[in-house]
Amino acid sequence: MLGSLRFRLPALFLLGIVLSGVVTALIAIRFFQSYAHQRAIDELRAEAPGIVQLEARNAGAATVDTATLVRAIGGDQIFYVPVVRGASLIQNIPTLPLQTIDVRGLERTGALTFDLHWKHKSYLAVAQPVKLGDNLAGALVVAKPTSQLRSRWLTLAEQLGIAFGGGVVVASLLGIYLSRRITRPLLGLSAAADEVAAGNYEVEVPEPRGTDEIAHLSTRFSDMAAKLAESEQLSRNFLMSVSHELRTPLTAIRGHVSALREGVIDDPAAREASLAVIGEEALQLERLVGDVLDLAKLDAHRFTVLQEEVDMQRLCDRAYTSFGEVARRRAIDYRRDFASDAVIVTDGDRVFQIITNLLSNAFRWTPEGGRISLALSSENGSVSVVVSDSGPGIADDEVERIFRPFWSRDGSGTGLGLAIARELATALGGRIDLRSERGLGSTFMLVLPAHAPDAF
Repeated sequence: MLGSLRFRLPALFLLGIVLSGVVTALIAIRFFQSYAHQRAIDELRAEAPGIVQLEARNAGAATVDTATLVRAIGGDQIFYVPVVRGASLIQNIPTLPLQTIDVRGLERTGALTFDLHWKHKSYLAVAQPVKLGDNLAGALVVAKPTSQLRSRWLTLAEQLGIAFGGGVVVASLLGIYLSRRITRPLLGLSAAADEVAAGNYEVEVPEPRGTDEIAHLSTRFSDMAAKLAESEQLSRNFLMSVSHELRTPLTAIRGHVSALREGVIDDPAAREASLAVIGEEALQLERLVGDVLDLAKLDAHRFTVLQEEVDMQRLCDRAYTSFGEVARRRAIDYRRDFASDAVIVTDGDRVFQIITNLLSNAFRWTPEGGRISLALSSENGSVSVVVSDSGPGIADDEVERIFRPFWSRDGSGTGLGLAIARELATALGGRIDLRSERGLGSTFMLVLPAHAPDAF
């Protein structure tokens, strides 16, 4: 509990509020103390001259109404310091010792502010010289008890304490609310992550609210779970497809081998035909295994690109010829247009593999009696090989998927041909562009630079 985010968030939030409040209160009290002290000095300095004048006028009287003086100065204490021991200007005002202040020096400097301690009390005092004519008679001291100053900032401290306590309560409630609001979706995401870790990719992710970082995290987590689910499904499809693709030729090979071993096929021509079937099926197995290995190498970035001079017209002609019999058998209008005789530096075998993969994809989706073309051109230091077909076309939402490994539009096949073609094109420093419209066929364009990049 104490180590959970739900506890630590409000605790840290409250701790920050408390520290900020304490520092603010201390600063405020300190400033108020300075202000109250300076204000008291200003008040005493303003009162002292008037009292001195009043005392000087009444100096010849036998008594002075000190109560009137006290009321006139707001309750502050008045003291008298004689210039000579035993001399007293006014009898009813307490007399301070001569050493309290330098009265004669006060005549030169004017008013003096000092701290006074008298009868176990502390005062903030201002002394003002008193003259009778041209003669210095002594000094009047107007003093304010420091307890009055202390009571002022203590009252302020009490008020700040009450406000601070209320603020802490409000901050605590707000911290708890914010903590729960933040941790609730995080706990939901944590539970969803546990489900994903257990292999359940169809987990329901909490619906994000707003556009903050947690909402973004929830959205990205949902996308991740969806992609993991799709990846797992693609893997299953791949295993099923590969199993089927492997089982079919293996079954044919095993059947023909059994027939030859048992002597069922006696005719030499039949035996030769049977051996030819075994060779073709073995070649198909080799291609399938080669595709899987190529994809693994490309994903691991351990694929080596050779550099050699390649006659693109001759290479395209070889790829075109490879599908001539298939086109004839299916009555497909199979054409070629080689408008360039460019020779580039690249890996010829891999370029041939890319083109045959594109042609194989075109023949797979083009119906009998359809149209397929292979074109070659060069421009601005690059070579383009274009494969067009009159197949069903590709929907916009499938344009990117068809290049993913193990994904097949109809659920058959391994889904490796186009994925390997694009990865190989990238390894050769080129790219594959696609233009397609639903119902009107597709056009794949392989663009290669004149010079191959370094090893992949």
